[in-house]
Amino acid sequence: MYLRRMLVVCLFVSAGATHLSANDNWPQWRGPTLDSRTDCAQLPLTWTRNENIVWKTPLPAWSAATPIVFGDRVFVVSPTAGDGEAGEDEVARTLRQMDRRDPGGNQIMLHCLARDTGKELWKRPIGTGNTLFGKHNMASPSPVTNGRQIVTLTGTGILTGFDYEGKQLWQHDLQKKYGAFGLGWGYASSPLLHDDKVIVEVLHQTRGKSPSYLAAFDPASGKVLWRALRESDAQWECPDAYTTPTVLKYDDRAEIIVSGADCVTAHDPKTGYEVWRAAGLNPEKRKNYRICGSPTVAGDVVFCTSRRRPVIAVRGGGKGDVTSSHTLWTFSERRGGPDVPSAISDGKYLYMVDDRGIASCLDATNGKRVWGPERTVSGTVSASPLLTDGRWYITNESGVTTVLKTGPQFEILATNDLEDVYTIASLAAARDQLFIRTSDAVYCIADKAKQRPQ
Repeated sequence: MYLRRMLVVCLFVSAGATHLSANDNWPQWRGPTLDSRTDCAQLPLTWTRNENIVWKTPLPAWSAATPIVFGDRVFVVSPTAGDGEAGEDEVARTLRQMDRRDPGGNQIMLHCLARDTGKELWKRPIGTGNTLFGKHNMASPSPVTNGRQIVTLTGTGILTGFDYEGKQLWQHDLQKKYGAFGLGWGYASSPLLHDDKVIVEVLHQTRGKSPSYLAAFDPASGKVLWRALRESDAQWECPDAYTTPTVLKYDDRAEIIVSGADCVTAHDPKTGYEVWRAAGLNPEKRKNYRICGSPTVAGDVVFCTSRRRPVIAVRGGGKGDVTSSHTLWTFSERRGGPDVPSAISDGKYLYMVDDRGIASCLDATNGKRVWGPERTVSGTVSASPLLTDGRWYITNESGVTTVLKTGPQFEILATNDLEDVYTIASLAAARDQLFIRTSDAVYCIADKAKQRPQ
């Protein structure tokens, strides 16, 4: 069962109870299988600003939130149009002035679009207090949906549930409920949808004393199902994590995987209690090892990045401290490991792109370098890559997407220049379509010659 593929659970749209395969939807940040993988066989290889664009819908401001897709609808989070320095503290104002980036307006909105045309069907406010933290704003967390409810989370801690027609069902202010966020660079984790639970991770303490925790909510009622503290002895900036949890499945078990604060931990999805933990993400105990890249799973192995190095692989299934017993390998070479983008794996290889657009490939079974580091298009990369059959997609902050061949040789298949605007949201893929969110718009892209009827 080593490195076997995770089973995909089919999802249902409540409207008409129409059955859809998992590849028809992208219900949360890393997709239906939680690993930025898709089996969609007809995704476009090439596009331009004028070719293979199914539709383009303008947005009022920029965000790192990935669009989510379910049934006939697309959901995307955005601040309102920029209004200068509203909501900024002194640190955020200084950062904005340094790079001349407007964080967008004070209010954050959820937009619902028609999947076939991109027409806006409705929009709803989900929070206020938008501000700038380095390269992201308070609209960074991606929404999630189970086909019946949509749940949003803002960087200010406002967690909200809606029905499919945009009616607000419930809302929690996590900072009022559980303590102020204490991250040095602003909250940016996305919720995880698993087993009809919405699970939120808050790992922090640089700017405060509130404990780190996981919490699970019912998407229909907002009821708190459990809350569990996530302990750590990390110091200085290291308790802060900007990661999103994932799920490890094997045999008849499932575990919530959390990476950050110098370690990776597994938690019981029914209670949030910790099952096991592995150290190794900050072996030299450096002071600045906040973690951005989220963990990824292939079969029964968890791959975790840190602040460029090390990258570690941990086999699931243990109990207690499994650092020695279940750590399969550690990759500590100076070049190759990412900081912000998350890694992806097909079980045979681990693919990574660093913040400078340098790509690498490791053998997933032993951590040995297969190829790389290799240059893709010049420019900073913040979005996480997308993996499909035979290809992986890397989008940089200038809206350029490089398509690479998977496997043991480095090969660039295509370079697609969409628009030279700030782009930090990760790609979404559903059916034969890609969805890209830039600072100006959300795009639906498909190979029009191959696109099947909706």
